[in-house]
Amino acid sequence: MSPRAVVVTCSTRAATGVYPDRGGPLVVEALRGWGFEVEDATVVPDGPAVAEAMEAALASEPDLLVTTGGTGLSPTDGTPEATRAVLDREVSGIAEAIRSAGVAAGVPTAMLSRGLAGTAGPTLVVNLPGSTGGVRDGLAVLEPVVQHALSQIRGGDH
Repeated sequence: MSPRAVVVTCSTRAATGVYPDRGGPLVVEALRGWGFEVEDATVVPDGPAVAEAMEAALASEPDLLVTTGGTGLSPTDGTPEATRAVLDREVSGIAEAIRSAGVAAGVPTAMLSRGLAGTAGPTLVVNLPGSTGGVRDGLAVLEPVVQHALSQIRGGDH
């Protein structure tokens, strides 16, 4: 059986139609390519809707929940806070590696991302930035470790 993932885009502008969601479809396409069963991204505005979407996604106990957007420093960016509220354990190395990959790719502002990663019950949760470049950098970091991480969450060996 294929692992199952949920993708949530956290962006008021995308949710209200100011511009199309670009990050969510990139994540969905990548995860499908990695063998995940995943529906199209859910797009929600910044604020309480992010926590609601995450809680709804986690209720179905997917193997992986990936968010994109809402990780910066603007007053409305609250994805990390919503994420912290649902995590049982943080896996800070994933978030640190995503920031480092962005900086290494020549984007010094990647270090400003406050994205988190961790586990919520049986689910690996990862916050990616909202920019398409940040999404691509984050996916490149995640791809070689995600299956091993999921195996460990299920009790597999190191």
